[in-house]
Amino acid sequence: MKKFLATTALAAFAAFGVSQPVQAETKFVTIGTGGPTGVYFVAGNAICRMIHKEAAEGRKQGRQHGYRCAAPSSNGSTYNLAQISQGEFEFGVSQSDWQYYAVNGTSEKVVNDPGFRSVFSVHPEPFQLIVSADSGITSWEDLKGKRLNIGNPGSGQRGTTELLMARYATGRDYFGLVTEMTSSEHSNALCDGNIDAFTYVVGVPNSGVAVATEGCGAQIVSLNTDVEKQLIEERPFYAATNIPAGVYSSQKEDVTTFGGYATIVSHENVDADIVYEVVRAVFENLDDFRALHPAFANLDPKSMIHNGNSAPLHEGAARYYREKGWIE
Repeated sequence: MKKFLATTALAAFAAFGVSQPVQAETKFVTIGTGGPTGVYFVAGNAICRMIHKEAAEGRKQGRQHGYRCAAPSSNGSTYNLAQISQGEFEFGVSQSDWQYYAVNGTSEKVVNDPGFRSVFSVHPEPFQLIVSADSGITSWEDLKGKRLNIGNPGSGQRGTTELLMARYATGRDYFGLVTEMTSSEHSNALCDGNIDAFTYVVGVPNSGVAVATEGCGAQIVSLNTDVEKQLIEERPFYAATNIPAGVYSSQKEDVTTFGGYATIVSHENVDADIVYEVVRAVFENLDDFRALHPAFANLDPKSMIHNGNSAPLHEGAARYYREKGWIE
């Protein structure tokens, strides 16, 4: 695992022969997120905000940990996992299914590394098929001959879409056009008439989805056939998920689909003290964290420790949870 960048400042007042005290070492932590309109980006930056809120530097009270945090936009789940494995990121946000595949080596679409470690999960993430108002699409089979965006390579959206394509036996030639736009592009493309539908794995509500639903009346299609039910039965990190009517103004009926969780992942090679401080910063300020996005509103420690975390817990996270009496 790469070493943390560190900076040490020493200023001298040469005219008086007096030296300034050496500042505390600053260590930088990077969290891989997703597209700038997605909840992953909000989640990563919310974690950084809690870390900085806890820091003592420049204040009379706080944690003397010296950590500074950045959560840049990235290509999403599988990209983040690859960067964590290579030591470029200390943490990353990932769909729970891709966390499972990565640590268990059960998919060729994501790096296999048994050193991945769970930190906590965040919000539920339903798989969503979003279609234009006049597309006539009311099921997966209705996508025949339509223009579908499946997401950029490296995104969990892309990986789960390809899984569903395989289960429905709908290869690329089933569709009129397959595009690979990022999550920051597909809603405008739908409203501009350049595609008929896009898939997305994201917490609800989401500002990017709202661009399409509020902007041009897009609809979310229910996916509740034997295909999805079989996936849920086979894979414990999936569950049936309901998106209530009214979440978006154009959505007049409840939508039933499936999904997992957004999870925060690290690696066994990341120092336990770093993971401890990250976890502590979030859980000691959970009310503040919840307030940063509607998808976080119902978070509770029990679900965050257990739901969707299919890799072993990182020792730094487990240390904090034991201190709180949440695990043995």
